[in-house]
Amino acid sequence: MKKRIMLFTLFTLVMALIAGCGTSSSSSSPQNTSSPASSSSGADNNETSGDTGTESKDIEKLRISFVPSKDPEDIITATDPLKDLLKNQLATEGFNVGEISIDVGTTYEAVGEALTAGTTDIGFVPGGTYALYDDGADVILTATRAGLSNDSELAKDWNDNKPTEPTTDQATYYRSLFIAGPSAKGQALAEKVNNGGNLTWEDVNDANWAVMSTSSSAGYIYPTLWLQENFNKSITDLAHVVTSDSYGSSFARLAAKQVDVIVAFADARRDYSEQWTNEFSRPSSIWDETNVIAVTDGIYNDTISVSKNSSVMTDDLKKALQNALISIAQTEEGKKVIAVYSHEGYQAAQSSDYDAERKAQDIIREMKN
Repeated sequence: MKKRIMLFTLFTLVMALIAGCGTSSSSSSPQNTSSPASSSSGADNNETSGDTGTESKDIEKLRISFVPSKDPEDIITATDPLKDLLKNQLATEGFNVGEISIDVGTTYEAVGEALTAGTTDIGFVPGGTYALYDDGADVILTATRAGLSNDSELAKDWNDNKPTEPTTDQATYYRSLFIAGPSAKGQALAEKVNNGGNLTWEDVNDANWAVMSTSSSAGYIYPTLWLQENFNKSITDLAHVVTSDSYGSSFARLAAKQVDVIVAFADARRDYSEQWTNEFSRPSSIWDETNVIAVTDGIYNDTISVSKNSSVMTDDLKKALQNALISIAQTEEGKKVIAVYSHEGYQAAQSSDYDAERKAQDIIREMKN
């Protein structure tokens, strides 16, 4: 009898366990059903934020700003094709962009401030401007440009080997030149240099100068460092200085003999050679009427930087922009667009590439204090 009771009890327990397992399985089915749904929802979210790259991400508008190193209208005209080029290339990277706007900042600092404020998404800015505003901007690309037939640190070498020509080599740095014009003072400074003489502080301080805004690497920062190294002075110590809104304005002033010396990137005369005789009405070529009187150290090339405070900028979009702009620069149409800044291509950049610019900025700040 006891054996039958034990068997019955054991049988009851087994059936209860089986029933329990069935209930557990049944109750977990909705969870298993909902899990793929949650996973699918997560995948959709990732695709929207750009984490998967399996579907297109929609961006209503991308805003691009350029610094006014040339006439703003010329920059706007030259870069207009970039809108469609970038839209199409970003589409291959999985981003659908509704509109791309392009503007030119009133100053270099205005573009840096726009990147910091998030009122522009992408900025084509010199290394000095990026270094000054890197709290609000990330560098994603460094421009490459054609190497030049001259890279000497000696001013006389640039004058003995005119005109300066591009080479097939790609360079990641350039120099700033102190360029003396056709005025009597400009010619006197050039004659002294070409005869092997060394400039004095009195020589340069007596001249009329045109410079760029304070965050311009070639138009202010590195020339200031040269003055500091040679005379323990800065641009702010010069007696006669005007600030130009573009290099075109500087060359126009030089041609009109309103200034004796300008500071500009090393291949600037190539860019303005036609305007020198046509628009500025000079009787001889820019190579005949200008001379280099000083040469700065190498300056790391311009950047393409993005805003840290942009509402649309993500890590995936940064990578897509890198890929897109590198690809665009390899096309004939793209080369025409970026030629406005003498860029010939781009390579991925990192913040530490511009440590020298930061040191330069520190020196400038110390000199102002």
